[in-house]
Amino acid sequence: MTSSELAHRIARLALEKKGRQVLLLNLNKKSSVADYFVIVSADSHVQLQAVANHISASLRDEGIRILHREGEKEQSWVLLDYVDVVAHIFLQERREFYGLERLWADAKMELVTDELQKS
Repeated sequence: MTSSELAHRIARLALEKKGRQVLLLNLNKKSSVADYFVIVSADSHVQLQAVANHISASLRDEGIRILHREGEKEQSWVLLDYVDVVAHIFLQERREFYGLERLWADAKMELVTDELQKS
């Protein structure tokens, strides 16, 4: 699976648990950190955990192993690191505070919506 395909798969999994404002940031050739960030908003701590758990469990079942997971204690931001793709699941106010979209404003961005689920 390419990093682009993995980023889109993570986005679709986030949407399955009603993640909001799902945004892909293409960092290819802009950073050595990752090829893609997937940024997702959640409405509550429970939803944040549900989105993160759904992504990690689904990908594990597909044979895709996570390198690192963090943020469980804070319950406002969970990071799932799949090496070339890093998913950031935020409570809305935490997402606004960190402003990854602003920090990486020169990256190509793609808003992923429920329409992707229908294709």
